[in-house]
Amino acid sequence: MENLLNKEAVKRVSEFIKKFDDKLDIIVLDTTARTAENAANSLKCQTGAIVKSLLFKADESFLICLIAGDRRCSLNKLKKILQKKDVSMANADEVKSITGFSIGGVSPVAHISNLNILIDVSLKRFTNVFAAAGHPNCVFKIEYNQLIKITKGSEKEISE
Repeated sequence: MENLLNKEAVKRVSEFIKKFDDKLDIIVLDTTARTAENAANSLKCQTGAIVKSLLFKADESFLICLIAGDRRCSLNKLKKILQKKDVSMANADEVKSITGFSIGGVSPVAHISNLNILIDVSLKRFTNVFAAAGHPNCVFKIEYNQLIKITKGSEKEISE
């Protein structure tokens, strides 16, 4: 499993988080963190403390929504906030080409495209949260307030 740290996507996340705070580290899990439930079981934490990084397409642009693992992103709330009629989840090819990550390992940081990021306020319940780090078996632990700073994200009520 150690060679996961040598994967390009994981290295990109590691370098990004280290630049922000050299105390942040990638955690390599023995089991997959492909879903929030998987990650919570592996980390022995609440499902809500897992950050889901979801890519959405709004008309012709893309944005990332960071949602607590025990919540769903509300398309209606997103449409109102963005003032767009056509908002949908990106497909797997779009996720890979826009973020540089495959579904299951999409990090909230180190995307290959510059993306606006919305952070659901429900994550505020947790002092520390866990986010994907470029691979389904890799995550990093970060304080909620640091997540806002590292992503330059906007806190919004976007879950249901």
